[in-house]
Amino acid sequence: MNKFMLYAVLGAVALGAWSCGSSSPTPATGNDARDKAAQNGAAAPASPAASPGAPATPAVPDDIQKAAETALGSETEVLVYGDLAKNGSRQILAVNRMKGTPQVSMPGTVITRGVILENPKGFLGNIPLAPVNGWRLQYEQDNDKGLLLYFTPAANPKGARALPVEVRWNAKVKRYQSMDRNFENFLYELPALETPESQVRL
Repeated sequence: MNKFMLYAVLGAVALGAWSCGSSSPTPATGNDARDKAAQNGAAAPASPAASPGAPATPAVPDDIQKAAETALGSETEVLVYGDLAKNGSRQILAVNRMKGTPQVSMPGTVITRGVILENPKGFLGNIPLAPVNGWRLQYEQDNDKGLLLYFTPAANPKGARALPVEVRWNAKVKRYQSMDRNFENFLYELPALETPESQVRL
């Protein structure tokens, strides 16, 4: 647990006072399986209550949950954990869900903050400088590239369009980084932002 408690790699920020996974990946809840099915256009899996006799979703181990709560507080949900980056180490993807869903119906998990536990380096490139109340998170596990994360502002930032920011593991520098607008090249971190209201912290 201690190595997870010491490092925090990625955080998505809310507006105002809120501050802007060697095992195989393990989903934490059925909600995210339904979210992923929706984003892929597939039917959502039935919940355990709707499928008598279906195996229960494995509980998140205490050390994983406590490490996530250390980073984001008591209302933290672990979405997935394991060797997410395909680098032989275990990581955790955890979030604070937004209370109340935006009116626009889109696939993904709406969050105010998110974290992958790794080394702090700076702020991710390509994020909006305008305040963002919450982020819509979509993710997938690629067999070659590892965990792919897509952050889209839950609503259009003031004076800007809500464009997705892709984040994935960069094996050359051994940490998660955001991609350019063509999703082809990694962007290096920014030491500071012009505005503190909307931050994705790496």
